Amino acid sequence: MPKLVEKIIGHVSQQEQLQEDIQSENVSHAYLFSGPRHLGKLSIALRYARELLSADVSSIEKLTHPDLYMLDQLWMEEVCEDWDQIAKTSNIIQTHRSKAPKAKTDIISIDDIRSLQDRLVETGTGKYRCCIIRSVERMKDAAANAFLKILEEPPKGLVFLLTTQAQESLLPTIVSRTRVVPFRRVAPKDVRIILEGVSEDDVKFILHIARGALGIAVALRDDPDLLRLHRTIHGTAQSFWRSQSAAERMQILSVISKRGEEAEDLLLHIGLALRLQPDRVLEAKAPAYHRLMEGLQTNAHRQLLVQRFALEVDRG
Repeated sequence: MPKLVEKIIGHVSQQEQLQEDIQSENVSHAYLFSGPRHLGKLSIALRYARELLSADVSSIEKLTHPDLYMLDQLWMEEVCEDWDQIAKTSNIIQTHRSKAPKAKTDIISIDDIRSLQDRLVETGTGKYRCCIIRSVERMKDAAANAFLKILEEPPKGLVFLLTTQAQESLLPTIVSRTRVVPFRRVAPKDVRIILEGVSEDDVKFILHIARGALGIAVALRDDPDLLRLHRTIHGTAQSFWRSQSAAERMQILSVISKRGEEAEDLLLHIGLALRLQPDRVLEAKAPAYHRLMEGLQTNAHRQLLVQRFALEVDRG
């Protein structure tokens, strides 16, 4: 759960728009904060909720305010089963997810929407109530349609604050019933503001990795072990593009054959390292990398995708 900070770097126009909505009493019943990961969408949603509810910081950060409903982390078998940890980011009942058949992904199910709806019928204590849902693209089919019905006839005074990193995957009818607030990557000069006191070498590396995502920059700044890990992964990614051996490349890519954070990190760094290659290499290899990334978003066989990528890189 992001901490509420006194000043949020960047996203000035977005913050001004939200302030204007409050001052002009033109608050929408639903906002969609849309943009890549780690830009601060959730942080601004929490800040806006605090202002709408006239709440103190603690009640928002601890999810104890009676008019704040939050759906973020979801219970998943053998992945996210610690109820105390889940309670730090979600205050909607999820016990149904641990009953057979047990939830194995973070897809928002229709049962999750029904559990949320049970909270939404409660009577508020003030002018507004706020419901924050992170990554609404996790809703599929029945859940999305059930949620759409709530958006079409929302309870009085209820404000939805939704975030997404894949607006194109949402039902057009859901998007049309929200006020879309687009978020873009923060300029390097603004990211540098939060890197004061960091060595210039580390600053350059963090800026390269974060690519305007403040959440990533903060994580790397505050966790030396994480920074060292990413430097190691980046070195591995650079060796992938330098290698002339197909066998060595396949060995490096073996991590990607299985889903997980390790695979996602390596994929990121392979793409970042590709950007540092000479223009002729970038032009020749980029299509293969993009095809790999697109394929991994589907249910296609990951190992076959990786093998095809390695062969295309060798031929390119």
